[in-house]
Amino acid sequence: MGTLFGTDGIRGVANRYPMDAPMAFAVGQAITHLLKRENHRTRIIIGKDTRISGYMLESALLSGITSMGGDPYLVGVLPTPGIAFITESMRADAGIVISASHNPYEDNGIKIFGSNGYKLSDEQEEVIERLILGGTLPQLVPPVEKMGKAFRIHDVNGRYIVFLKKTFPRKLSMEGMKIVMDVANGATYRVAPDIFTELGAKVEVIHNTPDGININDNCGSQYTQDLRKRVVENGSAIGVAFDGDGDRLIAVDEKGCEISGDQIMIICAKMLKDQGRLKSDLLVSTVMSNLGLSIACRRYGIRQHASRVGDRYVLEDMQRLRSVLGGEQSGHVIFLDHHTAGDGILTAIQLIAAMQVSGKPLSELARLMDIFPQKLINVDVTRKPDISTLPQVVEAIREVESALGDEGRVLVRYSGTQNMCRIMVEGPSDLLTSTYCGQIADAVQETIGV
Repeated sequence: MGTLFGTDGIRGVANRYPMDAPMAFAVGQAITHLLKRENHRTRIIIGKDTRISGYMLESALLSGITSMGGDPYLVGVLPTPGIAFITESMRADAGIVISASHNPYEDNGIKIFGSNGYKLSDEQEEVIERLILGGTLPQLVPPVEKMGKAFRIHDVNGRYIVFLKKTFPRKLSMEGMKIVMDVANGATYRVAPDIFTELGAKVEVIHNTPDGININDNCGSQYTQDLRKRVVENGSAIGVAFDGDGDRLIAVDEKGCEISGDQIMIICAKMLKDQGRLKSDLLVSTVMSNLGLSIACRRYGIRQHASRVGDRYVLEDMQRLRSVLGGEQSGHVIFLDHHTAGDGILTAIQLIAAMQVSGKPLSELARLMDIFPQKLINVDVTRKPDISTLPQVVEAIREVESALGDEGRVLVRYSGTQNMCRIMVEGPSDLLTSTYCGQIADAVQETIGV
């Protein structure tokens, strides 16, 4: 990756470099120039989540695109996977998402989908970086008469709702099913309740009053305490929690217990395998997935491939290995038979389909895999040197791995989108796992911590 693009586009604190208006303007110019063709009007979709900084970045992107002769189409607030869908279905040249996903409201980001609904390749992102950082964009603008015009599309919610509803099998019904939904004051707050209501469910929605600064604020897929409480109080069959841009799902069973992305994947993988729809009997997960997922896959005759962390790498491996199901422990799940991107709403629909096909409550399906105790500690860091060049950290990792033997594992890596080191330890007990994870985290903090 270059200096601007991380594993999920460009991201940073809003109104500060690199997530400021001049950068958004330059991104708009660069992507339009990259996609310019003879006798063709470059059309680019722009969508966003509910962050207050989205207005500024949207206006700057629009200005950059029109200045370079492209036509931006504004769709307003829409989940990230909805923008991927609209880009592909409208045959636009690209789709730009203004969002920082599960990050707090102060952050924002820009990620780009190609005309096929997939994220841009590393090579395309590198070309955009060179255009932006090379300082040549002002010389590339067309004459005034060839500048672009902006348009606003008003019916995208309806199109996206129809698309998602079609992924729920006709022979199944959600009629009368009680669902509690946490939309994280984010991008799903309009479309998600409508979809499940139209499918017949009795929907209660929480955290659905976005004000620009409450996105992901103690709600959504990372903070399920309110959802767990409401599911039990309401006697619901399931609770679903999305993140700020709607590409993740964390579920809650009828007893109020949280269901991870790993559990969602094994439930859906087993349903697809039983139906003969799990291509090559293969599930693509990541190195962060719980050991219990690997054991469950072996138990049910499902092949498992562990990719690098990041949905783009999961997707690359899915395409290379011809898999139709893959995802991350965080709840980012990709159903490649249905969509080009991870989609929290789509994942919730497929999970509910698995419940109905099996005739079992979610708490019983969740027992398809045993969860090994796992501790994750995030340490804010000043820099990101290769871990192998930090003797104190290397020694701490070696000591823990030696103590765990075959009864656990250690994973230390940097976040692709934040100045953070993630330390994950799995082991035979909560106490040992926490102790060992703390030892490595202390070594990281002393060496490169803030």
